[in-house]
Amino acid sequence: MLQEEYVSDAVDLLKKLIATPSVSRNEKEAADIMEQTIRKYGFEPHREANNIWIIDPHYDESRPTLLLNAHIDTVKPVASWTRNPFSPDVEEGILYGLGSNDCGGGLCSLLQIFRMLTAKPQQYNLIYLASAEEEVSGKDGITRALPLLPHIDLAIVGEPTGMNPAVAEKGLMVLDVIAHGKSGHAARNEGVNAIYEALDDMRWIRDYKFEKVSEFLGPTKMTLTVVNAGTQHNVIPDKCTMLVDIRTNEFYDNEEVYKFICQHLKSEVKAHSFRLKSSRIDPAHPLIRKCVAMGMKPFGSPTLSDQALMHFPSFKLGPGESSRSHSADEFIKISEISDAVAKYRELLDGASI
Repeated sequence: MLQEEYVSDAVDLLKKLIATPSVSRNEKEAADIMEQTIRKYGFEPHREANNIWIIDPHYDESRPTLLLNAHIDTVKPVASWTRNPFSPDVEEGILYGLGSNDCGGGLCSLLQIFRMLTAKPQQYNLIYLASAEEEVSGKDGITRALPLLPHIDLAIVGEPTGMNPAVAEKGLMVLDVIAHGKSGHAARNEGVNAIYEALDDMRWIRDYKFEKVSEFLGPTKMTLTVVNAGTQHNVIPDKCTMLVDIRTNEFYDNEEVYKFICQHLKSEVKAHSFRLKSSRIDPAHPLIRKCVAMGMKPFGSPTLSDQALMHFPSFKLGPGESSRSHSADEFIKISEISDAVAKYRELLDGASI
């Protein structure tokens, strides 16, 4: 097949996926399409829940293994769409539709690359994984699939990066911070105001600066985003609850940050999860060096992806732009898909990982 034919197949598959609603935790029909398409291409897919993957037909455990990953789920369409988000319309070389950019372009391009690269001998094994529940970091997504795969040495995640390698990604941890007081009548000097109890902690959260700053991700950032307290004007509030959003760089582990915060706050602190860790790949890795030689520019990504759940080196590289994700009238250019297929092929065909 010619490269143009692979691009055409990628676009056709993406159109089918756009026309099939696949909001997180409701990806069954999209997963069915991926499974059917993979069988049509002559491969035997594996499936766990709505995660679909293919293993290199020439798999050899003595070789390193490269994972090609992208997700099939989407966010819900926002109210400001002016088009039908499930209608894959092409106008002047632009394909519109929910999930076209995030991250249907990468999903469909990487599948074609798997077809192309496994058609000839490579120095490494390939695995292609279309994962579910990425947008909600769900436990039935990539976390459920990864234990079933062979050992992975490196992953490329097809999120929209303008085909520049994101060599680092911020992690995420959300904290419940709870200040306790004692209720009383506001007209009398009684009770302990939980809001006042929380003020010092609020100031510390606002003012504290983590010391280690990343070249690609900048500082670890801690932000107080939600505060709730009180029931009515004449009752001293006995509880003040806060939400804190923390974006860690690669120098800080989520558990480490949690313990440090607990030592400095007098309020009760509970972490929603420690799962979504910052990730990083050495900029000196051979594939990153090759990206640079091809004219690509490494950068750090502030947005979360399935990378956070991978316990092996990885980087993001995909068609489209992150700024279009989760927005009304989402789109990807056909030329971006064509460019991605060409660049993935140049980067990976005959490469050493």
